[in-house]
Amino acid sequence: MRARARAAGLRLGGGRTACAEAREFTERVVGDWELDHLRDDALTVVSELVANAVLHGRAGDAGGGVGSELLLRLKRRPAHLMCAVTDRGETLPSPGQAGASLEEGGRGLIIVEALSQHWGWTRCNPVGKTVWAMLPTEART
Repeated sequence: MRARARAAGLRLGGGRTACAEAREFTERVVGDWELDHLRDDALTVVSELVANAVLHGRAGDAGGGVGSELLLRLKRRPAHLMCAVTDRGETLPSPGQAGASLEEGGRGLIIVEALSQHWGWTRCNPVGKTVWAMLPTEART
């Protein structure tokens, strides 16, 4: 028997509180869906995706709060938990190079890639993108 897909979404303002709101929402949803074994990975992935969207997801990728609304979606599929963040930015995500510099930032997508089975991005029409990651729902051994 196939498990039913479940979905949950949260609109975020794109400001300083977005990451905390996203983590709280993710923790609640993961618990409700009895995916407690994914809690830490899901919180880390969502935090990285939202932080990137806050930094790089403004309309036209310019400063200011205009067009900075984000959408966090979680979807439970039979084999995966999908974490997706949609923003209005046009800059496409690209993982940095671990150890390439002494910079404090630039490693978020490397972390997402390490924790997820699959990750990627999709352009939105007319503007923006969705960056997503798939975490396997089966417990790791």
